[in-house]
Amino acid sequence: MIGVEPDDAGCLYAAMQAGERVILDQVGIFADGVAVRQIGEEPFRVIKDHVDDVILVSTDEICAAIKDIFDDTRSIAEPAGALAVAGLKKYLDANAVSGKTFVAIDSGANMNFDRLRHVAERAEFGEHREALLAVTIPERPGSFRSFCEMLGTRGITEFNYRFSDPEQAHIFVGVQMSQGEEEKDSLIDELSEMDYPVMDMTDNEMAKLHIRYMVGGKANNAENERLFRFEFPERPGALLRFLKRMGQQWNISVFHYRNHGAAYGRVLVGMQVPETEYDQLSAFLEEIGYSYWEETDNPVYKLFL
Repeated sequence: MIGVEPDDAGCLYAAMQAGERVILDQVGIFADGVAVRQIGEEPFRVIKDHVDDVILVSTDEICAAIKDIFDDTRSIAEPAGALAVAGLKKYLDANAVSGKTFVAIDSGANMNFDRLRHVAERAEFGEHREALLAVTIPERPGSFRSFCEMLGTRGITEFNYRFSDPEQAHIFVGVQMSQGEEEKDSLIDELSEMDYPVMDMTDNEMAKLHIRYMVGGKANNAENERLFRFEFPERPGALLRFLKRMGQQWNISVFHYRNHGAAYGRVLVGMQVPETEYDQLSAFLEEIGYSYWEETDNPVYKLFL
């Protein structure tokens, strides 16, 4: 019999370690049904003699368990209700077990609808199927395309960038992983060998909660910038096809893309296009065949980007 708690609200885990009830300094509230600073006196008296172990799971692992329960049963568990499934998965990952039957109690469906947005964003991290990286590439036409070609057939889930320096471009990129941590480590090594400075942000809470939505700001040196919003069929290679069609004629000064599991991908692109090349730009837009809208005069762009 194994208990499961969030790693930021492990009052039972702390009590089992200490051999007595303890009071946590603070607790996380994502799994609010178990956000308890001190385990109850009577529950601890029973548990300490009958529970074999306690496992701590992260917010991302809880989100992955909510997704698993939904995929299997089409029901939506609240974070506290999905704890047992998250713990079961973590236990099986850590222990070589076969020929056994495991039971997880799925208890609790008091889900706040607005919270589903957060769960959907974080589930892939909990499954180790998405890596979040900060990569520095040269600031010159064609760099995005070269970087995407290096990634090969891996799916890009997110791509954020804003021009800020004439020499270097710092991109915020999400990459699908089919083989978990091992593949992520291999990709980071591969990037480093190709002289791409890279930082792993997959476990960086601030990056996942805030920075991914804040990449931007105004670029004083982004001359002749025009902004476009594109839609294209969401299938493997669509993003690379877009960049290949674009070639190396214009420098990309803004880029934002996030895969949302829909039939169409949505991209926001800023390009530095001299006025003398507007006709060539129009020809490119027609040739590429994607639906697009120019946003250069959008007041939100002028205010924030």
